[in-house]
Formats: sequence, C-alpha cells, structure tokens
Amino acid sequence: MTSLDKPTTEDTSADDARAVTEAALFEAFGGVRGMVETVLPGLLFVSIYTVNKDLHMSAIAALAVSLVLVVVRLAMKDTVKHAFSGVFGVGFGVVFAMMTGNAKDFYLPGMLYTLGLALAYIVTAMAGIPLIGLMLGPIFRENLSWRTRNPGRKKAYTKASWAWGLILLAKSAILFPLYWWADTTQLGWVLVALKIPPFLLAVYLTWVFLAKAPPPIDVFAEMEAREREQEAQEAAATAAEPGGRHRRED
Repeated sequence: MTSLDKPTTEDTSADDARAVTEAALFEAFGGVRGMVETVLPGLLFVSIYTVNKDLHMSAIAALAVSLVLVVVRLAMKDTVKHAFSGVFGVGFGVVFAMMTGNAKDFYLPGMLYTLGLALAYIVTAMAGIPLIGLMLGPIFRENLSWRTRNPGRKKAYTKASWAWGLILLAKSAILFPLYWWADTTQLGWVLVALKIPPFLLAVYLTWVFLAKAPPPIDVFAEMEAREREQEAQEAAATAAEPGGRHRRED
C-alpha cells in the first residue's frame, strides 16, 4: 500500500465521528426495532377496522400488541422507552376513540403530539436552544457544552431542529385536513404510510448535519480528568508535607 492509499489521521477521525453519530442516532430514535414498534399498533388498528369496522376490537388489538412489545423488551432486558411511548400513545388514542365513539379519534392524540413536537423543534431552534441538541447532547456525552463552547455543533443542531420541525409540520399539514375530510380507513392508511419516510428523512438530515460538524466535547471525560488531576495534586501536597510519608504509612 502506498502512502496515498493509507488512510490519514483526519480520515480516520472523520470516520470515527460518523460512526459515533450513527450510533447515537440509533440509540436516540430506536433504530429499526423502534420504527416497527411505532408502526405496528396503528397498522393493526387500521387493518382490523378496514375489515370489520369494529372500533372496540381494533382498539383492543392495537393496545394489546403495544403491551406485548413492552413485555418482549422487558423479557430481553432491553430499553423500554420506545415501547412504553408506544403504549402511552396507543392508550390515549383508545381512550379518545372510546369516549367519542369516533374511530378517527384514535389517531388524534398522535397527530396533536406530532404538531406540538414540530412547533417545539421550530421554537427552540429560533430561541437558540435547539431541541435536537437537548436530546442528543447527553448521548454524545457533551451535555450542553455545544451552546457556548462548540458553535459549529450548535449550528448543526439548529439546522437539524429546523429540519425536524418543518418535516413534521408538513406531515401535520397533510393529516389534519384528512382528519376532517377523509374516513377512518383513508386517514389510517395515510398515517401508516407517513410513519417511516418523514422520520427517515429527518434522521438522515440530522446525520448529514452532525457528520459535518466539529466533534462533541466530552464533558464527562473532562470532569474525570479534573478529578484525577485534583487527586494527584492532593497526593503530591501530602507527600511534600513534613512527616507526610510516615502519616501515609500509618
């Protein structure tokens, strides 16, 4: 291999940064399994309702599969935050639909959540505290250091938050008119179809922005280094005191 063929240190660090970014996004958004857990309850609801128009059976089936997904997570000793969020979302949908007797209301809590999340992304981006940075900062072990110490990273988080906000806002602009004009099955199938593509687009854009951004500042590593330095200084001070060696031996 010639010197031109060998990967440079910059190339290696860039690859490492991309790998870390991919792993963090996978952890934050649940990966393939998280997407399945998000789609499956709604898919089951609309499938059963399309066949027999039975609100109670459709709602119970959707809630049951959400609970099964949580049980599977628990049995595998895996993180349950994505599965639990699915249970709560389905649970609210079931309550709404049962209270009003309107099957379309099964989807209303999720739609309102999507709209609220879109506004949260946009408002926090405008305020200079992008929501995506608040979400991913702890995963990257940088916490809020990007706000004051890493402007390039703050810019990337701001762009990503705008992307999430606008994508979810566009999704809401499609769904809410359908809630009023379409029937339950039409709304349900459109909702299922719009579950994954906008999500993947937002995750991809987040990855693009962060892959080009400066690496995160590991504030946890900095804290550990300061603690080790402080302990070393204290040990040195103790050793320098008269009789310090004898006190340590005692």
